[in-house]
Amino acid sequence: MDRTAAGRADVDATGHEKTQVVIVGSGFGALAAAKTLTKSKTPFVLISETTEHLFQPLLYQVATGVLSAGEIAPPIRNILQKFPDADVRLGRVVEVNAEDSTIVYEASGQRHTLGYRSLIAATGATQAYFGRDEFAEVTYKLKTVEDAELLRKQILRCFEEAHTTTDALTRKNLLSFVVVGAGATGVELAGQIKELARRYFAMAINNISAEEVTVTMVEGAGVALPAFGGKLSEYTQKSLEKSGVEVVLNTMVTAIDEHGVTVSSIQTKEEKRIDAETVIWSAGVRANDFAAVLGAATGCESDRAGRLLINPDLTVGGFANVYAVGDMTSLNGLPGQSPVAMQGGRHAAKIVNGKRKAGTPFKYMDKGSMSIISRFSAVVRVGKKIEFKGTIAWFMWLAVHVMYMVGFRNRYVAVMSWFGSFIGHRRPHFHYTQEPVKIEAAPPVLEKKPELAHSA
Repeated sequence: MDRTAAGRADVDATGHEKTQVVIVGSGFGALAAAKTLTKSKTPFVLISETTEHLFQPLLYQVATGVLSAGEIAPPIRNILQKFPDADVRLGRVVEVNAEDSTIVYEASGQRHTLGYRSLIAATGATQAYFGRDEFAEVTYKLKTVEDAELLRKQILRCFEEAHTTTDALTRKNLLSFVVVGAGATGVELAGQIKELARRYFAMAINNISAEEVTVTMVEGAGVALPAFGGKLSEYTQKSLEKSGVEVVLNTMVTAIDEHGVTVSSIQTKEEKRIDAETVIWSAGVRANDFAAVLGAATGCESDRAGRLLINPDLTVGGFANVYAVGDMTSLNGLPGQSPVAMQGGRHAAKIVNGKRKAGTPFKYMDKGSMSIISRFSAVVRVGKKIEFKGTIAWFMWLAVHVMYMVGFRNRYVAVMSWFGSFIGHRRPHFHYTQEPVKIEAAPPVLEKKPELAHSA
């Protein structure tokens, strides 16, 4: 089969398009696989439901006005446009036929069939509610650009309305925030909201003080940042509490409504009501829906979070040409972090392009973990014994995240935004417009005409 054009799929005897590799997704794992394939000039089609490559660890900075969405979500086409063997398509894969090596994807209301020699799936994860899906209707999450922008609008709305309301109880609830989950996202958000109150809103709005703003972080485990544990978790809790965040541990959320949460202590079973206009859920993740599609097509089992129980070489089920990487998978207890996804994407791509022997088990090289807490406060672990905390860890966090950002302009703008937000007091990306409210016009008052006298 001859290639009809650089970066385009061929057409086989059945009339269906076919390419050497199909990549599903546009996150860290997918992009790592794509870049590895470009080095060997291996043709591939990347299919994604979104047009951008999302730098998800910085979503909380979009939600709190530090960065704009464009700075952490560059278009995937722009990233791969200089590679003639890359074909990026906006679409949603709805069917996988592993036996005949084809996928079916929807784009612009139509279905298309695409054949492949190898398939690499890297569709990531979404929010999990542990069987309480109704919580999604009354909480904010942070998994997409849209989530971050919605949360940013909510934060701004609460402060703006608190500025003008004359009702004390309403004002208190507007300035109360609850974060469910003390993982990296929960810790980052809790610290940033309190910092917003102290370093931005207290200066920008003359009748709001930082002390009025309450941030409560609720966690079922006995420590903050459970993935770290030990001294780093202790430091995280103390740092948050020093900044004014109330850290509530060993506590489960039992109910949520539009105006707050009900929590229950695991130890004492005592229930407590926390009123708040904003509840942010960051307590867990589950695999993207595509994991179930791929699992059904390959006979691959999954865990309770819907993650595929893949083989040691990252293949799925009994198919040697189907790979899955990143948060949609479960293998050897590896964490759901971007370095795991990137290394997995490269491993699968190197097997596909012949640079690595088929069947080679994936070995993750742990370069460390880090989490920012607040301004000049972070924790870093390198290996099992080397730990950093405080200001030095904060600068390490900045350096690593600048390095992983795609594009020189994105790096430059991010550094300038960080300088203005963390060194100064600016939040350059806080924009808010009050939602239009339809005001019903009062009915016109008709002038009463004088009665005419009638003669008998």
